[in-house]
Amino acid sequence: MTYQNLPENEKELLLKFPAYVSLLAATYHNGIDKEEKKSAIEFAHIKTFSSDPVLRDFFNDAESRIETNINELDRQLPKKKKEREEAIKTELEKLENIVAELGSDFSRALHQSMKDYREHVAHAHQNLFEYLIFPVPIKGLTS
Repeated sequence: MTYQNLPENEKELLLKFPAYVSLLAATYHNGIDKEEKKSAIEFAHIKTFSSDPVLRDFFNDAESRIETNINELDRQLPKKKKEREEAIKTELEKLENIVAELGSDFSRALHQSMKDYREHVAHAHQNLFEYLIFPVPIKGLTS
């Protein structure tokens, strides 16, 4: 099965994947803030032309929904850190059932992309100067 052939309800659920990953990355910093949300939205746009070709349709659709999905999920999810993390992880596990239907190429590409997404949002506050001086994270200095 391909992303394009998924039933609409499963597509809508799968399109929340980047929002959940963004919120999970931001949860480590006590919730998503303006910089992290901006970073997540920008990264969704970048992914429309820089992702693995198997994900292009997915990211074209995700880009148009990312801000809405982040805002809705942020309102719906528990506010306490531990409960929020658990709720997000539970939802991500459910999404894995849909991802499994799409085959190993899609799954591999999506998981790598979501890992990149998490890192991007988690480092939304890293400034350009810090990145140029310390392009490789050094514990205690950059993270």
